[in-house]
Amino acid sequence: MSDAAASMGDTGHKIIVRLVRYAAGHPAVFIESVEGDVALSSGAGQPPRYFPQAALERACALGLVVRDSDRIRTTSEARAFLRRALLAPEEAFQEQHRDTENRTVSVDGIRKTVRVNAVESPLGAIARLKEKSGQAFLGPEALAAGERLHADFTRAQLQPRLTMAYEPRLASNTRGGAGGTVDLCDTALAARMRVGKAMEAIGPELCGVALDVCCFQKGLELVERERQWPVRSAKLMLRAALMALARHYAPPRTAGRQSHVWGAEGYRPDASGLATGLVTGI
Repeated sequence: MSDAAASMGDTGHKIIVRLVRYAAGHPAVFIESVEGDVALSSGAGQPPRYFPQAALERACALGLVVRDSDRIRTTSEARAFLRRALLAPEEAFQEQHRDTENRTVSVDGIRKTVRVNAVESPLGAIARLKEKSGQAFLGPEALAAGERLHADFTRAQLQPRLTMAYEPRLASNTRGGAGGTVDLCDTALAARMRVGKAMEAIGPELCGVALDVCCFQKGLELVERERQWPVRSAKLMLRAALMALARHYAPPRTAGRQSHVWGAEGYRPDASGLATGLVTGI
């Protein structure tokens, strides 16, 4: 039977997919043998579904379903198998490691809905972490600060070039030049200034981890290995850095500060003290 299942080819693979999908879609699936085939029933008054015996044996051999007497149930590997099976072959492996979601972004002043991978960057993966209390490990202000730093870092053209540049150089650096900054546009120069001010606000002790994770897209484990930090310490350092960065981007208002409103309707300064001082000579 196993040889027959292996020889079914693409058609047999589709049958196995349908079998696993049926088993995964019902809390309890009962088996009944019918002349070389198997009849699967959910026991909810629905008509049974018939599959070749070889397909069931192949699914069990692959670890997708487990047979227990007259019932079958899916395993943890069944979910990844179904995700791969329902996608194009060239995207099957990548998609099982993605967490895509729809987001609204502004492109040239027009709001559009795009599909993004929430775990594409290390910061996106960290955003999914939870405290023991169930609250998010990083607050929305900290996440927004990290994304803003990454955006400025990208606009500043500070990423290291990984490929050869084939475009002709229109300007060449001379002795005593500005190190290439003369070729940058005003947008990139302004972004570099913002990145520099952000690093000063974070401080020399924490700015490195913010650059590694938010800008150079390094994972927390890699940061800990490179900096020889204890395990699970990078996320705490990163949270402290992003909280300081959030305060830099949105400084808290100082309590008790009041602005003087000169020239308001009905406003008249109190000069009684001044008049008393003139009389007494104080």
